[in-house]
Amino acid sequence: MTLSRWLALVLLGCAVAAVAYIGIDLNTPYAGFNREAFVDLSKGTGARQMAAMLQNAGVIRHSWTFLIARALRRGATLQAGEYRFAESASVLEIFDRVRRGDVFYYELVVPEGKNMFDIAAAAERLGIFSAEQFLEAARNPAPIRDLDPLAPTLEGYLFPNTYRLSRTTTPDQLCLTMTGKFREVWRGLRTDASVHRTVTLASLVEKEGKLPDERPVIASVFARRLAIGMKLDCDPTTIYAALLAGNYNGAIHRSDLASGDPYNTYQHAGLPPGPIANPGVASMAAVLHPAETDYLYFVARADGSGGHNFSATLAAQEANVVKYRRAIARHR
Repeated sequence: MTLSRWLALVLLGCAVAAVAYIGIDLNTPYAGFNREAFVDLSKGTGARQMAAMLQNAGVIRHSWTFLIARALRRGATLQAGEYRFAESASVLEIFDRVRRGDVFYYELVVPEGKNMFDIAAAAERLGIFSAEQFLEAARNPAPIRDLDPLAPTLEGYLFPNTYRLSRTTTPDQLCLTMTGKFREVWRGLRTDASVHRTVTLASLVEKEGKLPDERPVIASVFARRLAIGMKLDCDPTTIYAALLAGNYNGAIHRSDLASGDPYNTYQHAGLPPGPIANPGVASMAAVLHPAETDYLYFVARADGSGGHNFSATLAAQEANVVKYRRAIARHR
């Protein structure tokens, strides 16, 4: 065997070995962190810098392996964002996560009818910030002042939706995102009605109306009462007053009904000072387009359906209340 042939075979063997080593390194799971690692790849970060950041965080063993993966998949677009790594993974798996944009986020689910206290508690459970920090931001109506100069807080304008939050999301940023969603929905309603009146009344409808087809009927009851100067007598407003005072313990007491708080519609005619919850689009639409009825009263049905019995006279209402109480007593 000539020297040149021998050298060629040696070089070929080295090349095969290098390719095999690289292949193993690209596909071998690795985790150089303890419990989890977060890597924030900001917009404009290049592949070389990404590789260094991933290595420094212990996500990959060698930065050059990420660059080889980049060369092998040259057409891929790498997505900016914060990534969470909690278990070992190969370089190719890490590369594919960044290519897909599999960024880390918290999911905050806000159903219709939740108030700012509910939202604050849900955000705190995610561990991003405290409930009090969120409430401090939500008590500032500045982000919605142009739409509702009378808004006492952001209550009513923290639109129900599912929101994606990062670890760096602040309460102020979340409030801006939620009120931004409200603006989008409000524009979609295409109305020149008063924002304050609509949202405040819709929050009462949202809390009282569990069945979609009843919301326009409940809206009609409240609208008729307002038109004749009759008190709304809405239980959820007394609960909200107790929440504001820090006195609510899960039940309505006589003291709540007798409270002079402006939100208590058992003591004050007209609308409360502002919304008592964050209504969905269906409740706002119900206020804008209430049913045509002669009802002035309603009471819950005792069948667990969430529905109500409606009536136009006090005598009929009192009869419905008696039926409700008897039905409740039978099931105790």
